[in-house]
Amino acid sequence: MTGRADAARPAAVVVGGGLAGITAALRLAEAGHRVTLAEARPRLGGLAFSFQRGELTVDNGQHVYLRCCTAYRGLLERLGATRLVHLQDRLDVPVLSVAGPAAAPVRTLGRLRRAALPVPLHLAASLARYPHLGPADRARVVRGALALQRLDLADPALDRLSFGEWLRRHGQNADTLAALWDLVGVATLNARADQVSTALAAMVFKTGLLSDPGASDIGIAAVPLGAIHHDRARAELERAGVTVLLRARVAELKPATPQHAVRLESGELLTADTVVLAGAQDSAAALLPPNAIERQERLADFGTAPILNVHVVYDRKVLRRPFFAALGSPVQWVFDRTDHSGLAGTGLGRAHPGAQYLALSQSAVQDEIDLPVADLRRRYLPELARLLPAAAGAEVLDFFVTRERTATFDPAPGSAALRPSAGTNVPGLLLAGSWTATGWPATMESAVRSGHAAADAALAAAGGRLPVDRGDGRWPR
Repeated sequence: MTGRADAARPAAVVVGGGLAGITAALRLAEAGHRVTLAEARPRLGGLAFSFQRGELTVDNGQHVYLRCCTAYRGLLERLGATRLVHLQDRLDVPVLSVAGPAAAPVRTLGRLRRAALPVPLHLAASLARYPHLGPADRARVVRGALALQRLDLADPALDRLSFGEWLRRHGQNADTLAALWDLVGVATLNARADQVSTALAAMVFKTGLLSDPGASDIGIAAVPLGAIHHDRARAELERAGVTVLLRARVAELKPATPQHAVRLESGELLTADTVVLAGAQDSAAALLPPNAIERQERLADFGTAPILNVHVVYDRKVLRRPFFAALGSPVQWVFDRTDHSGLAGTGLGRAHPGAQYLALSQSAVQDEIDLPVADLRRRYLPELARLLPAAAGAEVLDFFVTRERTATFDPAPGSAALRPSAGTNVPGLLLAGSWTATGWPATMESAVRSGHAAADAALAAAGGRLPVDRGDGRWPR
């Protein structure tokens, strides 16, 4: 009887085991589908993953989220992983500027932090004391923020205008761009102001800084990303009845009635009433049948942007805070990864008890992404010594880089028109991924939101009853 009942349940195949695929698979399984998740890599998590470098556990890149990332926080709750992350009680970003030669650098430390006051007063005191801008430029920032608050994000004209042009129209200059707008924007959008859509940039700043006092509080994993996005995710998927196939690359999708056929490179054939393509934009586009979405050719114009991560292990502690952002240097954001990586328990850590592991997250680095490691070493080690006095006399025990050449979609002006929605013209075929039309930049939040959108579209098309979205970021019930 159990076998017959199981066979009567609708079948779904989710292609891609990143955060979008994990979300869609869990949602469909909870709605009663028989779900198979096929992931080409040997692990889940998409681009937010961990790997081993000898005894060291390395995250491929530094991924953070904000308190306003309600969908990602809901996924963490669903995975039982809320204790595996740390969310600031109150936004506090150390911003360290450096000027002058390496022999005699001038360092200035400022902070962007919020007070327990309503928007926009929550940032007023911090901005008034921000040493990287003079009084006139602080006034410029206030003028720009007030103009942002008045923007209608639904205005399609915003997507066609670069954020840099919009900022200059509203009184911003090179100093305010460098010390604030690009400081935040490059990290969240993976593009500088002149290369990004105003619609996306305005969404980031309005949601993160101007919607709620706590919206911009920063969250960081307290364990390797793989412990959350692979270990916890796989356990919850299998507990929900999802069949997880790793190293299972999809070679072909054949849409048909009544069921679609998904052929793996191994030759295995999967059939399903619902298929969710939850991989990267290029892999999804390669599997889409002709005319599956309107103006499908537009996907060929959808560019990508890289992220470079520089990893340095010193023989001693050189940084005494969890992270900081840098100005006046090619270094962008620096994070202490010592505890997360398990460095103390490695042979290297035992030989050097005070050793520290720093990770540099470098976005919008089209001109650096393919540089040899030796060139990157010559570029970044002297800069770390300029920023951190203790690094100048420390021994470098290890230096390596991780590169994501297609880390995000290119958020250029006009990119909104290139992002497809979850639904397609093929019944039972859905799209998910941070590159789809979520309204968010290519972040973990966008990926999870896209998984929800694909699952909701599939359930609605099948006539299923959608769970109630409680609107608080928790998993819908």
